[in-house]
Amino acid sequence: MARNGDAPPDDVAVILTTEGPHGPVIHAANRAARLAGAMIGARVVDARAVCADLRVEYADLAGDAAALRRLMLWARRWCPWSVVDGADGLILETTGADHLFGGEAAMLTDMETCLSGLGLGAQLAVAPTWGAAWALARHGPVRAICAEEGIAPALAPLPVDGLRLKGDTLLLLRRLGLKTIGAIAQVPRLSLTRRFARADLAANPLMRLDQAMGHLAEPVASRDAAPRIIARTRLPEPIQDPTAYVPDLCRDLCHQLARQGLGCRRLHLTVYRTDGEISRIEAATAAPTRDADHLHRLFEGKLERINPGFGFDLITLEAGVVEALELTQTRLDGKAEEDLHLPRLIDRLSARFGAQAVQSPALRASHVPERAEIRIPALHMHGAGAEATPRERPVRLLHPPEEVRVLYAVPEGPPVQFIWRRQTHRVARYAGPERIAPEWWRDRPGTRLRDYFKVEDQSGKRLWIYREGLHDDGRGGDPRWFVHGMFA
Repeated sequence: MARNGDAPPDDVAVILTTEGPHGPVIHAANRAARLAGAMIGARVVDARAVCADLRVEYADLAGDAAALRRLMLWARRWCPWSVVDGADGLILETTGADHLFGGEAAMLTDMETCLSGLGLGAQLAVAPTWGAAWALARHGPVRAICAEEGIAPALAPLPVDGLRLKGDTLLLLRRLGLKTIGAIAQVPRLSLTRRFARADLAANPLMRLDQAMGHLAEPVASRDAAPRIIARTRLPEPIQDPTAYVPDLCRDLCHQLARQGLGCRRLHLTVYRTDGEISRIEAATAAPTRDADHLHRLFEGKLERINPGFGFDLITLEAGVVEALELTQTRLDGKAEEDLHLPRLIDRLSARFGAQAVQSPALRASHVPERAEIRIPALHMHGAGAEATPRERPVRLLHPPEEVRVLYAVPEGPPVQFIWRRQTHRVARYAGPERIAPEWWRDRPGTRLRDYFKVEDQSGKRLWIYREGLHDDGRGGDPRWFVHGMFA
């Protein structure tokens, strides 16, 4: 509940308020305010009667939500998965990550230190389940570490508010004399099942209790999939330029890929600023690779775009998309091929000029020539295209086809002479026709069919021409002739 990094002392009772139906109500309260008797949802005038020294601030709900989302991404310095938990919390999936910081206690110390550097106070808890961590962080000690066998005794003295229940359900439980989680755990399950059989999750204390105890699964549903391969560099002091650390990150990432027989096609370089912001740069490859030098070059000229702020203290490099990559021997002496391969050239040009600047043709399932091939970014060529029947086609297609003026034509055959680009061409030989009908599911009604001919003129130039329409086909006047391409 700090603004601009100016956090109040821990012993000052502070609340955030929003407008309610009968005046301002408490939206959030720090630990000191809760101990003084301030309750979420209570009116501010009632809270002032209990605590005269209460400090009141208006809540910025939209700003808090945006800041919490940014903090959720920033918190991934400790683990690959993190999600926003309500309006005032974060859930981090730290399984398998705590050893990187020297254990769970050292990890909590690091979290507290980094958050205090942002001017934020935090109540931290580590537990085997989402529900247990939620309850301990909000109603337990300032820092709590709970093992799997210690969930029940740790939650027993906590109030029923720790089960994440609706207000009506909490009121009913208090009227029944069930004020703690331990008291609910002692009630026979059959009685709770009968009373709350039709209640949803947020109003069912039995289901919430099972989630907290680990009897009912509640996985962390992160917005992004956890990276399979990740390399990270934690810095003792903030720096302004991450360039010097990228080569080592690439080598570390490629070693991990090599151990698993994988290559990457997407890279995500993330720098974590000391002020809580993050910056991300992405790179892509046309084919899977684990060449560290090549991956490093993909970030050339991009790192200067990062706003360093007050400096970075953590840099990570993730392999976003990975594929199987087996080594193949390309030379008899066992050495690597030193020539610049086409995929690497595509990667470097795309990284320098942008993915849309480097394009390649891709086949599409269509017998209409101008639709049978489209241009897509070369980085997306892997696995693109459709099955197509091999046919002899010109090395160059004209877009759009150029109309010609026919002087003489053979019935059902090509023109004897035609004028194209102000020159008269006399047909020496030809092959065809190849009839291509309109695609009725895509073309407009009345579209005419085409008869294609391969012709060679008196100078040896080979052209691909077609007649659009037939005499008396009822779809227009006389047929029209076009040049659509040139053969080699």
